[in-house]
Amino acid sequence: MCRNIRPLNNFEPPATRDEVTAAALQYVRKVAGTTKPSQANEEAFHAAVREIAHITQHLLDDLVTTAPPKNREVEAEKARARARVRYGA
Repeated sequence: MCRNIRPLNNFEPPATRDEVTAAALQYVRKVAGTTKPSQANEEAFHAAVREIAHITQHLLDDLVTTAPPKNREVEAEKARARARVRYGA
């Protein structure tokens, strides 16, 4: 599950709210050990996702870097190239 959490800092355009929420959801799923909570835990699960997404957005807003922003397409192509080497084309 953690392999699905992608770096979100220093991209142009910045990470969207949906990307931040998706990362928070993956984190909560990993920590909870489940992809779908039981009815008894559903409220706590979704509250955790909201809170983690909120604090993640604050973190991204507050981080400072001198590196130039990364291009999403270039980074995606690098990831595809690594996958081709790792898993074969």
